[in-house]
Amino acid sequence: MGIFQNLFSKGNGKVASPVTGKLVSIKKVSDPTFSDEILGKGAAVIPSDNRICAPVDGVVSTVFPTGHAVAVTGNDGEEVLIHIGLDTVKLKGKHFTIHASDGQEVKKGDLLLEADIEQIKAEGYDVITPIIICNSDDFAEVTMKEEGDVAQGDDILTLRKA
Repeated sequence: MGIFQNLFSKGNGKVASPVTGKLVSIKKVSDPTFSDEILGKGAAVIPSDNRICAPVDGVVSTVFPTGHAVAVTGNDGEEVLIHIGLDTVKLKGKHFTIHASDGQEVKKGDLLLEADIEQIKAEGYDVITPIIICNSDDFAEVTMKEEGDVAQGDDILTLRKA
């Protein structure tokens, strides 16, 4: 499917919000790994819901065993990392429920993880959730829609191939 899809694709892809919340610029993330775009370009959502869903159709490439992050490789080749909160790896899986597995095919909107946002906040963690295109260099443009409230499934990033 991949080779033909790439041949006939217009080269523009959309990445949906994996969670309902408030969309903000990646520059507003207090961790420079994300705000300085070291891992790639993207956006961030301050979640108001616990359900983290697939942002694109594709394959789950990695589910971190702690449940704090998941990566999906989209059918157009985009590598999307969803990182729930900052430093949440230190929770060692507490407050996270994993619903997806490595290699699993997913459709946009399929449930990947659940994160108890209120409990994570109660433990003192920032729950801002970066959504990073790890292979940003493969795209001529990665643009974010205007900041504001988003529902899970709303398009938040547009990717344009060179």
